[in-house]
Amino acid sequence: MMRASTKILICLFAPLAKGEERVEFNRDIRPILTKHCTGCHGGVKEAGGVSFIDRDKALAVGESGQRTISPGKPAESEMIRRMRSRDPDEVMPKPKHGPPLAEQEIALIERWITQGAEWQSHWAFVPPVEVEITELSDPKWVSMSLDRYILKRLDDEKLKPSEEASPEEWLRRTSFDLTGLPPSAAELAGFLAAFRVSANEAREAREAEVNRLLASSGFGERWAAVWLDLARFSDTYGFEKDPHRDIWPYRDWVIRAFNADMPYDQFTIEQLAGDLLPDASADQRLATAFHRNTQTNTEGGTDDEEFRVAAVIDRVSTTWTAWQATTFACVQCHSHPYDPIDHAEFYQFKAFFNNTEDCDQDDDYPKMKLASDPSQKAEASALELNIRDLREQLNGAGGRVADSAAAWRPWAEDEFAPSHGVLKRSEDGTIRAEGTFPKGAEHRVLGPASGFSALRLKILPESDDPKKWPERGSWVSKFRVHLIDSNGVKSEVRMREVFADDLGGPFIPTPGGNVGSFPKLEKPRWFVFVPESPVNAVPGERLEISLTQNGETAGNQGTPVRRFTLEISTSAEWTSLVQDSTRLELVEKMREMEATYQKIKGVMVPVMIEGPPRETRVFARGNRLSKDEVVQPGVPRALGGGTANAAMSRLDMARWLVNGENPLTARVMVNRLWGELFGMGLVKTAEDFGTSGALPSHPDLLDHLALRFQGVHGWSIKAMLREIVLSSTYRQTHRAGRDLVLRDPENRLLARGPRNRLGAEMVRDQAMAVAGLLSAKMHGPPVYPPQPAGVWNSVYSGNKWNDSKGEDRYRRGIYTYSKRTSGFPGFLTFDAPSRDLCSARRLVSNTPLQALVTLNDPAHIEAAQGLARRMRGQAAALEEQLAFGVLVCTQQEASPEMIEDLLDLHGALLEEYRGNPAESAKLGASPEDAAMVLVANTILNLDSALTR
Repeated sequence: MMRASTKILICLFAPLAKGEERVEFNRDIRPILTKHCTGCHGGVKEAGGVSFIDRDKALAVGESGQRTISPGKPAESEMIRRMRSRDPDEVMPKPKHGPPLAEQEIALIERWITQGAEWQSHWAFVPPVEVEITELSDPKWVSMSLDRYILKRLDDEKLKPSEEASPEEWLRRTSFDLTGLPPSAAELAGFLAAFRVSANEAREAREAEVNRLLASSGFGERWAAVWLDLARFSDTYGFEKDPHRDIWPYRDWVIRAFNADMPYDQFTIEQLAGDLLPDASADQRLATAFHRNTQTNTEGGTDDEEFRVAAVIDRVSTTWTAWQATTFACVQCHSHPYDPIDHAEFYQFKAFFNNTEDCDQDDDYPKMKLASDPSQKAEASALELNIRDLREQLNGAGGRVADSAAAWRPWAEDEFAPSHGVLKRSEDGTIRAEGTFPKGAEHRVLGPASGFSALRLKILPESDDPKKWPERGSWVSKFRVHLIDSNGVKSEVRMREVFADDLGGPFIPTPGGNVGSFPKLEKPRWFVFVPESPVNAVPGERLEISLTQNGETAGNQGTPVRRFTLEISTSAEWTSLVQDSTRLELVEKMREMEATYQKIKGVMVPVMIEGPPRETRVFARGNRLSKDEVVQPGVPRALGGGTANAAMSRLDMARWLVNGENPLTARVMVNRLWGELFGMGLVKTAEDFGTSGALPSHPDLLDHLALRFQGVHGWSIKAMLREIVLSSTYRQTHRAGRDLVLRDPENRLLARGPRNRLGAEMVRDQAMAVAGLLSAKMHGPPVYPPQPAGVWNSVYSGNKWNDSKGEDRYRRGIYTYSKRTSGFPGFLTFDAPSRDLCSARRLVSNTPLQALVTLNDPAHIEAAQGLARRMRGQAAALEEQLAFGVLVCTQQEASPEMIEDLLDLHGALLEEYRGNPAESAKLGASPEDAAMVLVANTILNLDSALTR
């Protein structure tokens, strides 16, 4: 079936010769260029002035003076001449860059040029289109619209679908895929009873079962695990120290969002920009913790700006991996090697995230309070926002006065008395500090007293070149002013209020200090200190201003003030402002709100908060220390972006992702859902839909699903999953003949049903469930189930892995404590990521370590003991006990041969343990118990128990 977009392009060129097939650029030519050419003639470099990233450059004249590609004229195309050249200095690719193109590849390119050198945008960057499917071999096989695309491909391949899976096979697969848990014996029996024999009853039974599973609370717990891999969720900061982080409420938000079937567009917007939504709720703000899962480096001597920038860049790359499946990270250092994304566009997108207030500190600032009492959750969030708004309102009034007040004049200081280093006036009129300034250093400046209504402190970068900003922080912890009379007696001038150019940063300015920039000085700053009433100086009095600097970053870097000025104003506007009765009422109101807020108990969770704008510049070759031109926020032109605009916000960007016109968002998500169900997405490289990624196995099906997801289903994940698991494609048995397996080992044609190993969390959750141990408790702080001794040795903190007690010991895997530098071994062994970075898919491995976990891990031994107790309590006869164990672990009836093997194993173990009571006691109260425990462990290790 030819795609509609291809048909449109064909009519632009001359008709083909009779019997000649049109060469398609995306299918036939682009892979050759990507393999042999774009490494030297692409986005990283354009050797000889030639690039094959877009058509205009490919058809242009290169540095040789010849046209690289001349449509319709291969003989006049420099590209063909170079490919066929025998001269080692002219042939392309050059011998040192790779082998020459095969003759059939060159001939294919010649045919393409002869046919007009038709060019296509990469398939993933073109909006999806619906393609009608007709003339199927067996229309009755189709139960969902997606089946038409599968059957059409099978017809083309001269294959037939496999027979339908047994109800037991389908139910086990569906239960794990939708909830991550096996069906219980009662659920299996109920489904089989409802299934009966007629097609109509079977359809109704399947639909009812799917509806039950989708409504289960386990749905959110199963699918949240997928999203938390993308969100690089962890309970720790990362890097060497890797201390604890209270971010588990975000994990609970994800679970609740999946269970509530939050539309994916809303799910997207709230995580990327929930804090910017009008009247943002507590949950919408909490959702932004998605991008606070970035790592924070609290090691001594580290540069906070380096790791703040690393976190921002990680947010850019994660956004593009999770929502666009595009290797956007490549563009940090240069234009994309294979896709039409420019180097500057990376930094335009970075600008969306560059203004947030987090700054790589060990307090994980900024945070929101999540009230322990759910009834106070909304109140706590509203108080935070209202206090912030009120503080901005009060501060903004000072900014207006600063702009309109009488001209400031420098204070004529004549004496410097620093506690450390040297202070001196520079030629530009600023005061500079030189020397070493330890924590607690004090700058004291003295001079003749002069009347004033306000003092302005300006803190300036050492360099006037913005490309060298930000610099090391400059923070004044205490700002004190004294009048000194002629007898040397000091009297403090107390300040009523302080106003700042902006309120960004972890510290709130106070009349007594907390001014400056911490941990970095981003730009010139000013702070105006206003006393209760104007200060009137007496002749002979002197004024002393002291700046105490107690600042120290998490990386043990001091933050002294190195360049500043002091100015005074006599404008009456300042006094009028701080004495205004309306303003005083607002100040009192804010204090009352702060007192109420402090009384609310809760956990502080890191979230995104937009701060004052930062200048965003391109990093030359990706080096943050080599800054180039300033850029404004924007999205790439290849995906519908236009001119970058300073007014574009993070919220605008989030809405762009799900505006229905973005060609990737829906495709990427349905491919992810498909991959979770079938073991592999329609696009195998779920993390890369770009030119260097894999082509979709069923491009028309991918488009069909994407259009249904965002259109028919209104971005409902549950509706999309429901459609897939009820399809004839999904209902096929996984059993296949040798010929089919050899022809299609990865099941890319989908001529059989999926058979996948259980995911990391599922392996343990199933063991707990069939053992009768699994807790249904949801949400809350992470838990510490048993793990092998000695695994968790935390440097610096000395934290220990203390096994949880009670039902917390048996909760689902998603609640297990996640430490980046020491992941839960039972999960890592089964391919769970460490979550240092965004992970779009888990690559399935098969190693001996996996068997060692399921056979020997203390949690699995405990599960085997629980299963053994269930088996022995189920029936009196040993054969019936064994049959029950097999059934609950595999949803299959044990064959007579299997029962016989298990009986033999039980007998051998019983004899061994009767002769060795000490070993028997490690597993059970009696040799009979111990033997049954190892038989149960054997059943849990069956292939059919570890696959779905």
